[in-house]
Amino acid sequence: MHVKQWTPYETNPTMTSVQALQQILDYLDRHHLDVLKTSTQIIIAPGYRYHIVKMMVTNFHQPQSTLLLLVSAFVNGDWKTIYRYALSHGFRFLSYGDSSLLIP
Repeated sequence: MHVKQWTPYETNPTMTSVQALQQILDYLDRHHLDVLKTSTQIIIAPGYRYHIVKMMVTNFHQPQSTLLLLVSAFVNGDWKTIYRYALSHGFRFLSYGDSSLLIP
């Protein structure tokens, strides 16, 4: 099983998140598996609709990074307000910087 980069944007799921997770559990049971190994190339960018995640803890990421795209998608494109606040209050950026709890 492999999910290509833009598949989440090209599909319109008809099942709920709970039903999708149940499908995975049922697959594991049918095949007597304890682990499901898959791969993905997906990129989470503005326009993606989160289905399960309700809050996110993340560092402040550098401009034009895919991680900033993920944050932007999560906060419905309003990342600039969050980053302006961080910059004006001396927050540290990148891997060893401050983090934020995002609740859209």
